[in-house]
Amino acid sequence: MSRRRVAVTGVGVVTSPGVGTEAFWEGLTKDPGKGPFAVEDWDPTVWIPRRQVRRLDLFSQYARAAAHEALAMAGDHGADPLRSGTCIGTGIGGMQSFEGLVEAVNHRERPRPSPVAIPMMMGNAAAADISITFGFLGPATTQTLACAAGAQAISDALRQIQWGYTDLMVAGGSEAAIRPATIAGFRVARALSPTDESRPFDIDRNGFVVGEGAAVMVLEEWDRARDRGADILAEILGAGTTSDAHHITAPHPEGDGARRALEGALADAGATPEQVGYINAHGTATQLNDAGEGRIIADIWGDRQPLVSSIKGTTGHALGASGGIEAVASVLAISRGQIPPNIGLREQDPDIPLHRIVTERQEWEPGLAVSNSFGFGGHNTVLVFGPGS
Repeated sequence: MSRRRVAVTGVGVVTSPGVGTEAFWEGLTKDPGKGPFAVEDWDPTVWIPRRQVRRLDLFSQYARAAAHEALAMAGDHGADPLRSGTCIGTGIGGMQSFEGLVEAVNHRERPRPSPVAIPMMMGNAAAADISITFGFLGPATTQTLACAAGAQAISDALRQIQWGYTDLMVAGGSEAAIRPATIAGFRVARALSPTDESRPFDIDRNGFVVGEGAAVMVLEEWDRARDRGADILAEILGAGTTSDAHHITAPHPEGDGARRALEGALADAGATPEQVGYINAHGTATQLNDAGEGRIIADIWGDRQPLVSSIKGTTGHALGASGGIEAVASVLAISRGQIPPNIGLREQDPDIPLHRIVTERQEWEPGLAVSNSFGFGGHNTVLVFGPGS
């Protein structure tokens, strides 16, 4: 069966560096200092009626706001609601609502939990809310692949359109996990930076910093997007998904799963390594991830490496939202002809064999861009984007 081409016609972003695409893009050049990297001065009523805000966990609010921006950017798409859907990934879901429910039950003399506590904390709440809000009657799914969730949501949405099940999908990830329980859990797991600094690929990197937010994109069947005169930001060409089948938190010591995901994504896109001009690295600023990812890139590309950067020095690690945020950054790198910088890198680890890490925003001739996402449990998802022309 021939596969249909898929265009990216809109993106929306809620992150610590900025809310909205323009603020996000400018924020990627600024050093945020120490984390956690929360979304400051959040006002959901800009996008959501006040009476609905009280019934939405923070992660669902972020997703709704990002979807509003992405769909507004896409314009009057005119897609059949029966052939429109959403895929929204999350690693943890409604943590704010979960903590509130536990507090109401265990720490109050007369427990009175909210009657909507369960639907607020459910992982599928954001996907369901977007479908309800915009009237999408096609598939509404939630991917929970830890830090690869947002990327996998985009991959699954790609397949829905490629294989002819839908014509339009809103896809990405959302997370609002800067909560006491979450921070404590990551801290005792020794995953977090003890200095609260995110320094991808640096010799003194010492763990990730938790971020939060949401990023989604509107994917459309290529011909209908072109025929309606949409501004096509990029084309999503392929995706690869694998499992390490190795450890619940640590990546495979040889990077086997991540390598196969990267090679599979390139094969799915019909591309060769030489055609790739930019890699948006997963780059969590942990010892194992950065070293392993660097070796994989060096092994595949050798001395002809593309430009590389991790944006987690500014966004922090937004867990299930990170794949969506970094995919949007990759699309913007193509549509704007600029590479976002790897903030936080002061002295590169000499054991990481990367030769072209971008430390300041850099112009480039847009070509293929790869977005890497690797998650706890050994989940690996890689996306490949190309220019929208």
